[in-house]
Amino acid sequence: MTEQEVKELLIKTSAIMEGHFLLTSGLHSPMYVEKFNVLQHPQYTEKLCQELAKRFADKNIQTVVGPMTGGILLAHEVGKSLGTRAIFTERVNGKMAFRRGFSLAKGERVLIVEDIVTTGGSVKEVIDVVKSEGAIPVGVGLLVDRSGGKASFGDVPHEALLKLDVQTYKPEECPLCQDNVPMTKRGSTGK
Repeated sequence: MTEQEVKELLIKTSAIMEGHFLLTSGLHSPMYVEKFNVLQHPQYTEKLCQELAKRFADKNIQTVVGPMTGGILLAHEVGKSLGTRAIFTERVNGKMAFRRGFSLAKGERVLIVEDIVTTGGSVKEVIDVVKSEGAIPVGVGLLVDRSGGKASFGDVPHEALLKLDVQTYKPEECPLCQDNVPMTKRGSTGK
């Protein structure tokens, strides 16, 4: 899939939305990416994950790891496509960790997958968990990098199916607020 095809699929499923959004950070934005609007369709999730798997097929991946929640779906589908195991991390007392009996062997080659990256913080935490087990993070696969190219994972290479440079504004500087554009409802919280 080309980047344009990925973008068209996300627009078709309303995963990419335009309007006036209040982000979790408190900032405002004219664009929001609601990953679950595309991930609710197994056939699209499979197609996107096959593309991620294809990009890392030559890396001898042994296990795919994703952070809870969206990363679980991606890890499962990418792992299925690569013929590997798929596990996930979750937050325990505010810190990313393996639970449910999941672990990695020393030297195990790991692909980390994530749905949307803005700062890359969660992915960096997963990389730290993988390294703490003695495993080797050989790549990071992303559905959407909305960091404008700012997200970096040190020495771990990454690939994004779609790169976006999404503008954000402090509420007092937001041109949408200045034009009295009402906030757009989104997501599971109805905000």
